[in-house]
Amino acid sequence: MDSVPFDFSPFWISLKVATTAIFFTFFLGITAAYSLLEYRGRWKAVLDSILLAPLVLPPTVVGFLLLQLFGQYGWMGKFLQLFRFNIIFTWYAGVVAAVVVTFPLMYKTAQGAFEQVDGNLLRAAKTLGASDFQVFWQIALPLAFPGVLAGAMLSFARGLGEFGATLMLAGNIPKQTTTIPLAIYAAVEAGANQEAWLWTAIILSMSFSAIAIAHLWSNKREQNREKGKRKKEKIPSNYELRITNYQEGLVIDIEKQLPEFDLQIALHCVDQSIGILGASGTGKSMLLKCIAGMETPSSGRIVINGKVLFDSEQKINLPSRDRHIGFLFQNYALFPHLTVAQNIAFGLSKELPALQIKQKVSEQLHSIELQGFGDRYPHQLSGGQQQRVALARALVSQPDILLLDEPFSALDTHLRSQMERELISALSNYKGMTLFVTHNIEEAYRICTNLLILDHGQVMRYGEKSDVLENPSNLATARLTGCKNFSRINLIKPDHVEAIDWECKLQINHNSTNLPTHIGIRAHHITFLDSSSNGNLPNTLPCWLVRTTETPHRMTLYLKLNNPPNHDWDYHLQAEVFKEKWFVLKQYAQPLQVYLDPDQLFLSSSDSYSKIL
Repeated sequence: MDSVPFDFSPFWISLKVATTAIFFTFFLGITAAYSLLEYRGRWKAVLDSILLAPLVLPPTVVGFLLLQLFGQYGWMGKFLQLFRFNIIFTWYAGVVAAVVVTFPLMYKTAQGAFEQVDGNLLRAAKTLGASDFQVFWQIALPLAFPGVLAGAMLSFARGLGEFGATLMLAGNIPKQTTTIPLAIYAAVEAGANQEAWLWTAIILSMSFSAIAIAHLWSNKREQNREKGKRKKEKIPSNYELRITNYQEGLVIDIEKQLPEFDLQIALHCVDQSIGILGASGTGKSMLLKCIAGMETPSSGRIVINGKVLFDSEQKINLPSRDRHIGFLFQNYALFPHLTVAQNIAFGLSKELPALQIKQKVSEQLHSIELQGFGDRYPHQLSGGQQQRVALARALVSQPDILLLDEPFSALDTHLRSQMERELISALSNYKGMTLFVTHNIEEAYRICTNLLILDHGQVMRYGEKSDVLENPSNLATARLTGCKNFSRINLIKPDHVEAIDWECKLQINHNSTNLPTHIGIRAHHITFLDSSSNGNLPNTLPCWLVRTTETPHRMTLYLKLNNPPNHDWDYHLQAEVFKEKWFVLKQYAQPLQVYLDPDQLFLSSSDSYSKIL
């Protein structure tokens, strides 16, 4: 007797039902989730309960309700009969059952994914003129897609395994409505355990594959995003430093693991004042906190004038109170319940005689020009006065090092300038070292003698301020110190390069020991020539004015070299001139003649840690 061929129809029916169902579930689920995202009305709980009900109801109850709805006497059944269409006991019924059962899973998962999208992004898109559909399609859905995809795969797996509602609504008709779960049920009833195990293995493989695909896709997306955020480059060789027995200045050799990157600093400073520049979130404030003992590095060592503050190998970690450090916070951190005099005296040793404490407080009040304010409380002072009190409190004990964490960030322009002058005056009598964190290159230049450039927790450049600005050596340093003009280059010969992005050839006066990748010039170093100027100067090029922007005293000119611009963003260079110069320049006929001084051009590398010059 010939053996009966194995019937694979349950596999194809299950795949057809689940695939069709997920198509409808996907669009219905994300539509409902996004539509109710910002709804906060009194019916929200009721609507959620209705939409999620199939998730908690027994499948047979769901199947019974669907049977009453789509049956011969149900209102949907009667409506479909008008078109001579019947759903009951067809594979379409399996699709309907799968859609209803899987919808809550898709809806809830999509709702959670949409809630993770920053609402400010959606509101910003609307202010830019985007319609509700554009906001959804171009902003919300792409950002929420990993979660939406996970919900779709979970719903697909759930649809493959639907049994109770499918049996009630579609029945178990061989080769027509028998899905894999129904085939397993029939095989167990008939005692065919091998067949039941085979179908069980098949449906498990299908379900696990769907979930694994979604998981792998989400992991790949997260890894790509993480690669863009984290920078794990090595510290450059010229900054690799192992501390021995330095007795003067500040020695830092630490690493601290942060969520976005690793803070890795190796530095020996003997200079009196150091400005620390870097973008927001690049580790500037964290560095100060590690020095002050507010944060503990993962490993390394911190030494000030031979005094070990932190050493991971020797298990040394002095508390902040024993480090003899002054710290000026952004928000001043004055004690509101103490008077000005008490705030200043707080940092002095309690072993000092009262008369000596009073004298030191009086000296500090005089130095900050707040004589007669000693009995006032912080809330009775202006912001500038509070800042001066905080500075006096930090300096009264003559700490070994003064840490300033963006002390002018909360001040207006006039007060900022006034406080800057007062800070410079106060620091002139301070014998210790100062670390000054700021975003403002001009502030750092006026206040400090040296500059330390940080990017993603790494030292980009450290040195005397004029040398750092004139020879930035890498793009990160150049950008953080305010340079706006860069071009990729091809080296023609040692003193000539082709500026690819500026579409010109230039003479330079710098010789590089390594291979540079870019050339740059600062906006204020660009010179304009009049008709009487020497036409034999190198790097003299015709340029067209594309557009301008202005500040109270300066004009920024956007220039296109060699050819007229095609639109407002078609430019090569930004030049800055005082308005007096601009009043003269705008009288000149175009093209203007621009001179790029070879001494002002600098070469740099796109490698953040390569020292070129």
